Amino acid sequence: MELFQGRPADCADRLPKEVRTYDQLDALGIPYQRADHPAADTMAVCEAIDAALNVHICKNLFLCNRQKTKFYLLLMFDDKPFKTKDLSKQLGVARLSFGSAEDMARLLDLTPGSVSILALRNDPEQQVTLVIDRPVLEEEWFGCHPCINTSSLKLKTADIVEKFLPAVGHIPIVVDL
Repeated sequence: MELFQGRPADCADRLPKEVRTYDQLDALGIPYQRADHPAADTMAVCEAIDAALNVHICKNLFLCNRQKTKFYLLLMFDDKPFKTKDLSKQLGVARLSFGSAEDMARLLDLTPGSVSILALRNDPEQQVTLVIDRPVLEEEWFGCHPCINTSSLKLKTADIVEKFLPAVGHIPIVVDL
């Protein structure tokens, strides 16, 4: 898997939502490395991506409350088990479940398998609350998809927190899972 600095030289075959992601990162002055790969839908592909980028790409879960009136994007490392009870308690929400593909598309312009913090650029009304498990923020590097699961990026965690999130108007809730 080859590593590239920044956006593809030719974006003609890229989805508009992916190109918009590169446009925003470039406009914010956020440098990144990119790896293109087969759709990241197996652990083997994900492990190869982690190795190529030398970063631990975190698990991104799209969640909602029982009434489907509150939506959450949870970032955590995949070596931790996800226990809805623990997260629900910290968020003060009675019950959490996985959000639907339809809500994900409507709120973040994403499809299952391509969930990414970078999709918060598509949520200017802040309908999705960002929730990050503390260890993710303690890493120097951050790995994620550019809103499509056939490419992955390596960025500085500080750039995500200090540049990207303020630009898209999202303040994370930090939890300890």
